[in-house]
Amino acid sequence: MKSTPNKASHVVKGNVFEAIGFSQSEATALTVKAEILSAILEHIRGKRYTQAQLGDILDEHQPSVSNLLRGRIGNVSIEKLLRYADRLRLKTNITVQAMPPRRVNSRRASKQMEAAGD
Repeated sequence: MKSTPNKASHVVKGNVFEAIGFSQSEATALTVKAEILSAILEHIRGKRYTQAQLGDILDEHQPSVSNLLRGRIGNVSIEKLLRYADRLRLKTNITVQAMPPRRVNSRRASKQMEAAGD
């Protein structure tokens, strides 16, 4: 059987969470969570912590540590992830900047204008 190279079926420009249907504010929160989680996991891999060691460091039970390591953080707040980062002795910085104006999808805008005119 001949293997074919993986080809992207859809290229996302901008925030992937918005592209899959989350609101802008939800997408922003998910992006921040993903960035914090990525930094935490990179640090954990580098230090080669065991789940038991992480349980002690993070002051968490084993199931919570396991969920963290598997990226299952849907019910974990940004604040808790920041607390984990602090307990792992990671420095965090948060930057808030004005966003450039959004480009309007011309098809969507024309449909909205048509609907408003009805």
